[in-house]
Amino acid sequence: MDERIRLTQINPHVWLMDDAGESTGYLVIGQEKAAVIDTMNGWANVKEAARELTPLPLVVINTHGHCDHIYGNVYFDEAYLHPADLPLAQHHASFPEFVELCRIHHLKMPPFKPFNDGDVLDLGGLHLRGIHLPGHTPGGLLLLLEEDRILFTGDAINRHLWLQLEESLPAAEAADALEKVLYLTGEADFILHGHAKGTDPIGLMNDLLRGLREIQHGQTQDDPPYHWFGGEGRQHPFARDSVICYPRA
Repeated sequence: MDERIRLTQINPHVWLMDDAGESTGYLVIGQEKAAVIDTMNGWANVKEAARELTPLPLVVINTHGHCDHIYGNVYFDEAYLHPADLPLAQHHASFPEFVELCRIHHLKMPPFKPFNDGDVLDLGGLHLRGIHLPGHTPGGLLLLLEEDRILFTGDAINRHLWLQLEESLPAAEAADALEKVLYLTGEADFILHGHAKGTDPIGLMNDLLRGLREIQHGQTQDDPPYHWFGGEGRQHPFARDSVICYPRA
């Protein structure tokens, strides 16, 4: 297995896959199937990594359409994605550098199949339920592992939320969307997000909502600048070691 991907066991059937500290995917192993949640950057063969742990049929679900979560799809035949992120995923799959690497290595992006709000994937004894959460991207998809009360959130809920992107919602709209799914704090105990090293408490949802409302109401006078590859925005602290990045006014 490629040394880029480091495996950490979360519980008897959930594994965290850390892709060189750049993004995180997960493997959930049921009795009949296993789910690969996000395939990361594609530099390492995530299918081979999964095969180190299970021989079961593999089902890929992408939490959203950004390149650091979908490029490893090239090692599979298909992947599920919320339809609202399909244009974004197609755009990232068309980046010239990625297209050239696929050509060199004789790989290609497989087709996306829709995974909608309320859809459930039965892995045999374990069930993943999809919940749509727009914000970071239009088609952000949360996945609730019902039996283990774990919520996989991709980049839609994390400790370094990017809302400064062109495809992201304004803070007020992202807060409204998050508030609609706060019922999940009664259905999950832990969060595993798209750049995690381990679990976060489900209370992160409430912390994030509070931070988004603070931005909405202009409580940002002390927010420092945030420099990223696309320019400069601002960053709003909302909990310990946690920020929301958003556009400059």
